[in-house]
Amino acid sequence: MIVIYAECLVKAQMTDTFVGLAKQLIEESRKEQGNVSYELIHSREGKNIYAFLEKWQDQNILDAHLNSRHFKTIFPKIEKTLICPAKLNSYTIEV
Repeated sequence: MIVIYAECLVKAQMTDTFVGLAKQLIEESRKEQGNVSYELIHSREGKNIYAFLEKWQDQNILDAHLNSRHFKTIFPKIEKTLICPAKLNSYTIEV
């Protein structure tokens, strides 16, 4: 299983837009075969720090997600709300 942690620093004036787009992305991504979970988490330390926390069954399924129509449509809009590019970290579950 693959876990993705994608940290996003959102422009203060774009928070509502970011969250709205994130909801759309999450709703569509959860419908994908092989998606175990897809959530948006919000930092307790910073108002504009969010992260997508995703779990995928395997790399092929994750690759399909990254090439999906909804991802290619929504994520570029999300990127416009960010201070800097999202910081992506990929993990595998060990235990």
